[in-house]
Amino acid sequence: MNTTAFLLFLLIVVVTLVITYFASKKTKTTSEFYTAGSGLTGWQNGLAIAGDYMSAASFLGIAGSIALVGFDGYFYSIGFLVAYLVVLYLVAEPLRNLGKYTMADMIAARFDNKKIRGVAALNSIAISIFYMIAQLVGAGALIKLLLGIDYFTSVLIVGVLMTVYVVFGGMTATSWVQIVKAVLLMGGTLIISVMVFAKFGFSLSDMFEQMKTATPLGDAYLNPGNKYKDGIDTISLNLALVLGTAGLPHILIRFFTVKDAVTARKSVVYATWIIGIFYVMTVFLGFGAAAFVGFDKITGADKAGNMAAPLLAQAIGGDFLFAFISAVAFATILAVVAGLVLTGASAFSHDFYSHIIRKGKATEREQMVVAKWASVGVSVISILLALFAQKMNVAFLVSLAFAVAASANLPVIIFTIFWKRFNTAGAVTGMLVGLFSALLLVVLSPNVWSPKGAAILVGDPIFPLANPGIISIPLGFLAAYLGTFLSREKDERKYQEIRVTANTGIKEMA
Repeated sequence: MNTTAFLLFLLIVVVTLVITYFASKKTKTTSEFYTAGSGLTGWQNGLAIAGDYMSAASFLGIAGSIALVGFDGYFYSIGFLVAYLVVLYLVAEPLRNLGKYTMADMIAARFDNKKIRGVAALNSIAISIFYMIAQLVGAGALIKLLLGIDYFTSVLIVGVLMTVYVVFGGMTATSWVQIVKAVLLMGGTLIISVMVFAKFGFSLSDMFEQMKTATPLGDAYLNPGNKYKDGIDTISLNLALVLGTAGLPHILIRFFTVKDAVTARKSVVYATWIIGIFYVMTVFLGFGAAAFVGFDKITGADKAGNMAAPLLAQAIGGDFLFAFISAVAFATILAVVAGLVLTGASAFSHDFYSHIIRKGKATEREQMVVAKWASVGVSVISILLALFAQKMNVAFLVSLAFAVAASANLPVIIFTIFWKRFNTAGAVTGMLVGLFSALLLVVLSPNVWSPKGAAILVGDPIFPLANPGIISIPLGFLAAYLGTFLSREKDERKYQEIRVTANTGIKEMA
């Protein structure tokens, strides 16, 4: 066991639990539980968004992907960053103006229908769980490497902690854990990047030249095609990455933690700058790991490459930097999974329980109790599923969650805001087809089936692509379009109302 790492892990746990303790004193109402009372400033929410977004996939998965496959690994960095332009220009302000606590609130502002709210909540829970699996896989690999604790116990530790944050501290605790994590992650990544750049003589041209001979791939390391040999698969991956963020429920609910749409837009700008700088630095993480750790050592610690960043820290900075970066990665996972648990719990308690089961008559106390039990339920399901995904790269797992989000949520969000003819039937059809087509294609893909047993099950995949985005995203839009036109329902008056609200925040037309 690495004693320094253990002490730093313990320090992070103590700090986050102290944050949760003080947050619990401010979390008495549903508004405070779901959205921190909409009291965050633009820069605070920007940091929290960045903390929520820069997940184990970003820090552990991307570094490992770039180290092992070169250029193809950087697709994740590009896609994750460009995605925020979609969020900034299309989603942030309308979502904040129309919604209250969850993504379903936004859609219900136009279609006050239980079916729509129920399906939107189902999507939020499914996507949150899918995304959380990746974080728990990263946590299991990290703690196993550092502390010698087996994978199951490692996942269980993180699962218990994330549940405690949400149950007792709600969105306030979750937000401040994410802010602290964002600062630590940016600081740790900057330190490693500068140290790696120094080893290349602070010369970009020398760095790229040396990387041509630093890995078993040779010159091919800097070219695309090492992992994604099929151009269609590459396009599918990038479609999911660029469009998925605007449909991720745990990112969307962050816009409800500020007072108005203007602050929501400011928070996205802050987040984009922070995230952009971070993803530029992932090049140094990946190149450094490939050059100074080596392919064999990276895959020896974890076949998917998820431990590349901590191993790089050890190679260039010794045991203390190794322990510090590993502790930062641990904080990264804790912050993200807390946000995901809160998202799933909010969707269940606010949308399913309060609006569908109790028909809007649930008391504050009832909603809080249900939300806390839902947090436990979401955590348990995610932990059980994570046990089957141990061998997968976490960046890759997250890309699948992005594909589901882009297929199930984005079409309905876009059409709700911008299409006058859109109706209830189209919304329900689009969400269901987008969700289940993406999930089905993942189940039939090489992620689950492999002739040599490299995936979860042994056998030939029916669907050939690793990422379903190129099929499931258009299917989501097409289903929403056809569902609308095959239905006779029309309510264009409501559209005019939500257009005013989406753009101005005014709830009713004069």
